[in-house]
Amino acid sequence: MALWKDPSSTPSPTASGTPASGTPTTVTELHKGSEHTTSDTARRAGPARAAGVESIIAAEITIEGKITGSGDVRIAGRFKGDVQVDGNFRIDGGARLEGQVRASVVVVGGELQGNIEAAKQVDVLSSGVIVGDVKAASITVAAGSRMRGHVEFGWDEKHAAVEFKGTPRSV
Repeated sequence: MALWKDPSSTPSPTASGTPASGTPTTVTELHKGSEHTTSDTARRAGPARAAGVESIIAAEITIEGKITGSGDVRIAGRFKGDVQVDGNFRIDGGARLEGQVRASVVVVGGELQGNIEAAKQVDVLSSGVIVGDVKAASITVAAGSRMRGHVEFGWDEKHAAVEFKGTPRSV
């Protein structure tokens, strides 16, 4: 798909940014030096984030970096780096993440090499693999999943402040 059109095949825009045909000008119809309307600028900026919108790293993608922000994020590909979102985070089956995760709800269906610190819930699906520590208010582990690491759950801020005052016992 070209980012331009042959000027001879497209009506030239009027001063309002609308071609003589009366149809709105799209980003691909703009020519160098032509005017554009506010709606054209809004189209280039992309849609506003709506509730329930999810950012996705597709299965064919490999990215290295850091993810921070609000909203839901789903990884279907490979990501190396830390993730910190005020929302839900999901690793699909076949996906891989190397890094630390901090999110409200974490669902692991793929492979995670790193620690999870979830405010509310961690769900490890039957295809999920975690190599690292997990801290969450609640955790659900499906049969067939695998994990190697330390798990803490059921502790909220009230319980975390309480210190054990007994003699440690070995099991």
